[in-house]
Amino acid sequence: MWKPDRHSRQPLYEQIADHIEQRIAYGEFPPGSLLPSERKMAAQLGVNRSTVIMAFDELRATGLIESKTGSGTRVSTSKWEVAPKHTPNWKSYSEGGHFLPNLPFMRKIREALAQNPSLIDFASGELAADLAPIDEIAALMSEHRYTSYLGYDNPQGYVPLRQALVGYLEKHRGIRATEASILITSGSQQSLYLITQCLLSPGDAVAIEDPSYCYSLPMFQSAGLRLFRLPVDRHGVRPEDVRALYKKHRIKMVFANPNFQNPTGSVLAAERRKQLLEVASELALPIVEDDPFSLTAYDGMPPAPLKSMDEVGSVLHIGSFSKIAASGLRIGWMVAPRAIAERLADARQQMDFGLSVIPQQMAAQFLSSSYFDPHLERLRMQLVFKRDLLVEALNKELPGLIRFAVPDGGLHLWCKLVPEVHDGKLLEEGIRRGVVFVPGSVYGSDSGFVRFTFARARTEDIAEGIAKFAEALKDTLGGA
Repeated sequence: MWKPDRHSRQPLYEQIADHIEQRIAYGEFPPGSLLPSERKMAAQLGVNRSTVIMAFDELRATGLIESKTGSGTRVSTSKWEVAPKHTPNWKSYSEGGHFLPNLPFMRKIREALAQNPSLIDFASGELAADLAPIDEIAALMSEHRYTSYLGYDNPQGYVPLRQALVGYLEKHRGIRATEASILITSGSQQSLYLITQCLLSPGDAVAIEDPSYCYSLPMFQSAGLRLFRLPVDRHGVRPEDVRALYKKHRIKMVFANPNFQNPTGSVLAAERRKQLLEVASELALPIVEDDPFSLTAYDGMPPAPLKSMDEVGSVLHIGSFSKIAASGLRIGWMVAPRAIAERLADARQQMDFGLSVIPQQMAAQFLSSSYFDPHLERLRMQLVFKRDLLVEALNKELPGLIRFAVPDGGLHLWCKLVPEVHDGKLLEEGIRRGVVFVPGSVYGSDSGFVRFTFARARTEDIAEGIAKFAEALKDTLGGA
């Protein structure tokens, strides 16, 4: 994000005015578009509001912008005295289309992190740099020369990566697959997107866990799906609830995250796994199993995935490198019947002609290398350490004010706040104090739940971040 240069001889307000004029000239702010408020722009640029007021005064004097009480400040529809005849209504376009924007809380979190990278981040569901295999990937890149043709690759995914995944899935997940049944995606989210867009139709009823990461993804609503809840307790979902939803709503698919569920951290009990597969088989009902966290099991013994127990082909299994290696590689996969893998590969080719072959080559090498297993062991040890720091800090700062179950794997801690509190006010106060987290309502819960991701924050920041959260909570309660 652009910032004015405080070491320049040019006054800050002139730099800001020049920058806004440039953005207007480039069409980023078309004629008639609303500019950010003086207060918001001052916060974004790290300057006093009076500096922005002076910059706006400068632009008003040139006729580039105009202000009206109660309507904000807009770009003049007569730029440099040349009246545009057919300027598109970009605001209308930005609000159109069938693909919905992110939830307001998620946009607020993203904007806060972009404006202030120093925020202590308990919101981002990814690994910190110190948990990623950076040195291992660098070593593999120096050991292997990637000299293959850099053209469009197989739309189903780089064949050596799919071959490496066959071995990985059997060794680490107990899943027997062939390369023809594996589709490479840019991550779990693209897998879910392809399923909702290509295998379901508007108006179809589907079952998702409650709370669930799926509630944070507007793609389900964008696809026109009707969502029905499967309550999650400490043993996961109840299979009889699936049967009841099928009878009442004729659900066409179940979306589940049985291992270290996001956000609760629960693990679907062994007996319920068996019963869920029996219900799915009886009703010919597909289950989409999102399994990004299993290999983070802190004892090194990941729960078996549903797919490893699937005898009739009911389960579409989704995996990803994002939670066990590096989200920036953008490598995920889906194990599916061959016809489904080919159908979704065809759809994905229409979107982007397939993934970049270079990260696929790197992922294939990493999976097959001697670095992979030691990396997993180191990752588990560091995650346990960070989890324990978070638990210790919560117990110290918020005794009697918060309840949680300590997870045995994954990246998240799901917390219930004992006193009633408004999600939005708590998030605002947290951001003001320098910490960001995800309110539970993002995942379909009632107000008063919080998800802390302990994998993203730096080890040395965890205690301080929870202290800031405790201050934010107490201030929010005091101001209620």
